[in-house]
Amino acid sequence: MLITFFRSIVLYIIVLIVMRLMGKREISQMQPFELAISIMIADLASIPMTEIGIPIFNGIVPILGLLLMHLVISVINIKSINLRKFICGKPSILIYRGKIDEKVLKKERFTINELQERLRRNNIFNLGDVEYAILETSGEVTVIQKPEKRGTTPEDFQIVPEYEGIPYDLVIDGKVLYENLEKLGKNEKWLEKQLVPFKMKPEEALVVTIDGKNQIFCQKKEGKTRENG
Repeated sequence: MLITFFRSIVLYIIVLIVMRLMGKREISQMQPFELAISIMIADLASIPMTEIGIPIFNGIVPILGLLLMHLVISVINIKSINLRKFICGKPSILIYRGKIDEKVLKKERFTINELQERLRRNNIFNLGDVEYAILETSGEVTVIQKPEKRGTTPEDFQIVPEYEGIPYDLVIDGKVLYENLEKLGKNEKWLEKQLVPFKMKPEEALVVTIDGKNQIFCQKKEGKTRENG
């Protein structure tokens, strides 16, 4: 029992490292070859995890082999467009200029109901509102609405929005994130000064963030929310 426990930990760490090296894509964004490798890695890890009679390296070596294969295929995808099309496929246009392409639907084994479901995931509930619908190689459907159905943007009114930047976490669960303070050119003394109006110290905060307009949001660990500005 104890051996199985430690083997499980070792294999979990190996699989975690391998998946981390494979990249940050979500399951829904994986290419077919990435999904196949992920499934095979899971199978290879599960066998030596439970079968004590099988040397643990019988599971680790094939997993590392699959990682190497993944890296090779990734390089091939970058270097060759033709091989990339062969390995990953290419996007298919399900709706072209407002008209559903029945041939492409049949080729991709896509039903109308499934197409409608994918559109609803994009907050589109009427087929008539769609100009283009593209089935990506990852299986996701990208939708471009007809011009008159698209939401307005500041550009439509010749408005240039004020730059907002990105928010930074300064404190998480009472721990100061010094790396983010350095990015902002600030220090802990500056942070403490910013929290004076909120009557709290960094170690008392559940979260402290600052946005591109230098507005600070903070909340005490007790759950009292206060916001500046």
